[in-house]
This record gives sequence, structure tokens and C-alpha cells, in this order.
Amino acid sequence: MPKPILLAIDDDTSVLEAVVQDLRRHYGQDYRIVRAASGAAALDICRQLKERKDTVALFLSDQRMPGMTGVDFLQQALCIYPNAKRVLLTAYADTEAAIRAINSAKIHYYLNKPWDPPEEKLYPVLDDLLGSWKEGYRPPFEGIRVVGVRWSAMDHAVRDFLSRNRIPYQWLNPETNPDALALLKEKGIDDTKLPVILFGDGTALVQPTSTEMANKVGLRTQAQQEFYDVVVVGAGPAGLAAGVYGASEGLRTLVIEAAAPGGQAGSSSKIENYLGFPEGLSGEELAKRAFLQANRLGAEFLTQKVNCIRSENQYRILTMADGQEVTCHVCLLATGVDYCKLDVPGADKLSGAGVYYGAALTEAMSCKEEAVYIVGGANSAGQAAMHFSRYADHVHMLVRGKSLESSMSKYLIDQIEATPNITVETGTEVIAMGGEGHLECLTLKTPRGEEARPASSLFIFIGAAPKTDWMPAELCRDSKGFILAGPDLKAQSPKSWKLERDPYLLETSVPGIFVAGDVRFNSVKRCASAVGEGSIAIQFVHQYLATL
Repeated sequence: MPKPILLAIDDDTSVLEAVVQDLRRHYGQDYRIVRAASGAAALDICRQLKERKDTVALFLSDQRMPGMTGVDFLQQALCIYPNAKRVLLTAYADTEAAIRAINSAKIHYYLNKPWDPPEEKLYPVLDDLLGSWKEGYRPPFEGIRVVGVRWSAMDHAVRDFLSRNRIPYQWLNPETNPDALALLKEKGIDDTKLPVILFGDGTALVQPTSTEMANKVGLRTQAQQEFYDVVVVGAGPAGLAAGVYGASEGLRTLVIEAAAPGGQAGSSSKIENYLGFPEGLSGEELAKRAFLQANRLGAEFLTQKVNCIRSENQYRILTMADGQEVTCHVCLLATGVDYCKLDVPGADKLSGAGVYYGAALTEAMSCKEEAVYIVGGANSAGQAAMHFSRYADHVHMLVRGKSLESSMSKYLIDQIEATPNITVETGTEVIAMGGEGHLECLTLKTPRGEEARPASSLFIFIGAAPKTDWMPAELCRDSKGFILAGPDLKAQSPKSWKLERDPYLLETSVPGIFVAGDVRFNSVKRCASAVGEGSIAIQFVHQYLATL
């Protein structure tokens, strides 16, 4: 970001040089020092700086200059940079004019020449003025800006992708920020095709895909090698743990994730029962630490979607959505699960426009002073309720069962009971939802009968299911799509295992393809358990590699 400017003006070149040297010595680290040899030249510089959108913090102008006095210049400069501090340099004889200029040119201070020593007569004055200027200064935002409307599924997807990948951005909603559309017009971008991502280098992406965003913000979308010892599909807690242990034990390790590191756990506002963090930590922070750890140890990360896996002899070949392929000896499936969809009228139409699956933490600030509805009674719903209670006027938890005791940890139940703006409504479920363009109302089935409620935000946590339809047909799954492995594979589908040896603990029906975390049949749906499985999976990977 360009430094703010201190502009010195004097027609006497020796005096101007002395001023500039004193300013540079004390302020050069934080400010850019610019000079002008006349008032007219200084005004031209001001206009040029304004066109370039540079910022002037302070004018330091001599009074006695031919053609235009210092007071005249400061009066005109006031129109160009009204927030800049204005200081007049005067000879002793000009003191009366300087005092009058406090009103006419709204100067902030005048200094008598000479100002030696500057440590006593110049810097203390300018320090005070610049300190005051900084208090009201808001530097122009030069990072990523997303222009999009709140009730757009695509806008939500863009902001969610950036947030979960820890990419800082500023959201400009045209409905609440009129300058947003003017900004697009200034850049010649069609404002009917939102969302638009504006970058600091002047480029833009219009209605971008995840791959386009990943490429632009510096996430890797092309594998560095053609062959790896182990490729991990999914970067939730299990996949991240496998990345850490695989890389640390010398395996060429690639972790592929379509969205962002962390999986469902990464969107958790606070995990309080994870070993070693007595104050709790957010899922985002846990994912960030694990990602950095795996990266430091040598694991490679790829932002891609895997479309299929096939086996050729002792090799596993993974094909990405963009057609590129990587080959490995071992593939570890750690894809986790996705939240189940709510099958009621209006749900599909309003998904991403007021109806969200999972915590959708990017929407929290938008819910300020509104009523938020959360469907579900497990830990993820409780954590979301606690998070949204910090922003929303009121949080309604809609729980189909009779209580939270059978599905939620005791510490969360206690926190919810102690939070005055959370109401738990048991025996209650959503049976319909409606709205034009976005969620506007819910129809609830309650112990008192059907009720219609106005609502603009609904977050759904009603269990999870694996998304394994794309995986190889020979990979054995149960009726719900969870992957069978180890002893469960032998017990449920003994004929699917073709080798003389027994499958390793986390090995699937396809030798060399392993599974860890929530996508595995009979797994314990806890973050710590997923981390443990991802860690021990590498032990079995070593054992498998030793047989090749």
C-alpha cells in the first residue's frame, strides 16, 4: 500500500531542501516526502495525486512565495484534500497574517522560521498533528473485494470458499452499499452478473468457479509430480492427520481437497472437547494448524475435485475434474460426510438463499439483530447456536426429539441453557418453507400444532451421509454408502476380499485403497477419532508398501 504523503512547498530551494531533509529523517519510514517550488506547482501535484488516489496527510507551506502565497495555496488545497493537516511556515513579520489564516485557510498550526533544532521546534508539532490525522484516517482497502447480494447461493459459495481457505476479503453488498455498483461501473464490469471478485491488481473474476478462485488466490490446482507414494482424498481431520504422518515418515504425500482444509470440523465455531485445548478452539484454527504442520513436513496440497479412481496392477490412478491424473501406490479415502438435505417443500429452491447446511459462519454478521433458526440437536447444532447467539437477536433451536440429552454433550447443553437469547423448542420440526428469492417464512409442526413464523435464516444439522457414488464399483459399501474396511469388510462382505492375507484394519475391498474418518462404516463421529484414524492409517500404508 502506498505511504501517505507529506508535501513541502517553498520557492527558496535551500530552505525547501532543509525542510525535506528534516521531514525525511524523522518521517521517511512511514510517509512519502514530496516537494514543490511554488504554490501553483503544488496544486498541480495535488490534482495528480488525487487522480492516482494517493493520500496527503500534511501540507507544510511557506507563506511568502511569488504568484501565490502560502495562505492562498492552503485555501485551495483544502478543497482537494480537506482532511490533510495544514501548516504555514512564516517569518516573524508574517505572524499576524498567519493568525488570520487560522480562520480563512483553516490552517492547523504555523511555525516561525528558522525551526532549529527540529527535535524541539518542528517534530513535536508535526507529531501531534499527524497523530490526530491518523485517528481519522482509513486507508483505502486494497485487498480482495466480493461484490454480491446476500440472497444469492453463488455469492454464498464464493464467500464460503474464501473464508474457509482463510483468504481475507471485503464483502460489498449493493443492497446496503451503494458504492459497490459504482465500483463495478468504474471498472467496466456488468453489474447484472454477480458475484464479482475484485483483486488489488485490477483484475476481476465474474461468477467464478472454485478452480478459478483457487488459481487466482494462489492455491495449487496442478500436482507437482505425476507419482506419489500415497494420495489422500479429503482434508478433514482424518486427511490432515494422514498428511502430517505420511510426510513426516518420508512418504511422497499428496492431499487433495475440493473445498478447503478442515471438512465439517473446519466450519465448527468452537470445539471444546478436543484433547489439549482446555479453552477450546475453532475448527478453522485446528484446520489451519494441521495444514501448516503437514505443509512444513513436506505434504503437498491440491485444490481439486477427484472424479474417479481406477486400479492398474499395483497402481491407483486418480482423475481430477479438469482431466489431469496422478498415480500412486496407495490411496486413502478421507472424504468425510455431508449434511443430509431437509426434504420439505421450498428447501431446494431456497438453498443458499437463507437456507444453509452446516454452520455457514460467513453468514453470521448478516444475521445481526435477526432471528435465526437452527434445525438439529447434536453437537454441531449446539456449537452453531452458541456462535450465532453472539450476533443474532434470538436463536431458535428446533429439535425433533424430547430433549438434547441423548444427542448433545453435557458441556454444550449447559452453555445453551445459560445463554438467554437461545430457545430450545423440542418436539418441533420444519414442514415447509417459503419466500420470493430468499427465505421469508417457516411452517413448523410443534406440540401446539402447526405454526407459521417469519424467518430469513435457517441452518440445518440433521445428520450426515457419505458421498461415495463416484468411487469404484468394486469398493464395498453398506446400504447407506459408508465404506467397509478391515474386520467389517470380512464380516459383511467376505467374498469381496480376493487376497490370501486378511485386509489391514483400514483397508477396503480394493487392496491399496484405505479409508479413514467419518466415511468409514462404524466410525466414531468425533474429531479426535478421525485424527486418530488418519494417523494410524499411515502404519498400514507402510505395511502394504512392504508387500509390493
